[in-house]
Amino acid sequence: MSDDDSPQFNADLLIRAYAQGVFPMAEPGTGEIYWYHPDPRAILPLDTFHISKTLRKRVRSNIYEIRIDTVFSKVMQECAKPRSDESDSWIDQRIIDAYSELHDMGLAHSVEAWQNDELVGGLYGVSINGLFAGESMFSRQTDASKVCLVHLVEHLKQRGYSLLDVQFQNNHIAQFGVIEIPRAQYMQRLQDALESHTCWSD
Repeated sequence: MSDDDSPQFNADLLIRAYAQGVFPMAEPGTGEIYWYHPDPRAILPLDTFHISKTLRKRVRSNIYEIRIDTVFSKVMQECAKPRSDESDSWIDQRIIDAYSELHDMGLAHSVEAWQNDELVGGLYGVSINGLFAGESMFSRQTDASKVCLVHLVEHLKQRGYSLLDVQFQNNHIAQFGVIEIPRAQYMQRLQDALESHTCWSD
């Protein structure tokens, strides 16, 4: 498909994509945005979320102040910075702009870890009815992003979410009880989540 024929990359396109189980990633160095629909799909079941004793102790220490949605775009910018083992990021400015538009619509959110009034960790994702699609996280201090994830899961459970989509399995999140399910099963769970009346806040 040529650029002239491609739909405009914006919040409306993202909403349609997530409703079909599809999400975008920019290909570093190419200027292209590709769409993904993994099979199997990684999800984090909320009812079997696992926290290590060490992480539980860190959460209870309140070493980080947790804030919600105070610097959404900043969290994305931090997530976009290359990791030590990467030369570039799949989050480019078009991704940041489109998801920030979603945030302005109340359909994307950030959970942030602050220390001495400095942003030291965070995560962001898309929230549509009973679906929360976790997109990326970053950490500048020990376990800061993990503490954010603990708070996210607690929030989702309290609000009655049914699906926490983490897209791909990796070593960083496997410790929390992530499982992989076939695409067909994911699509059924997605449909159920989208039909619920859950919302991020009142």
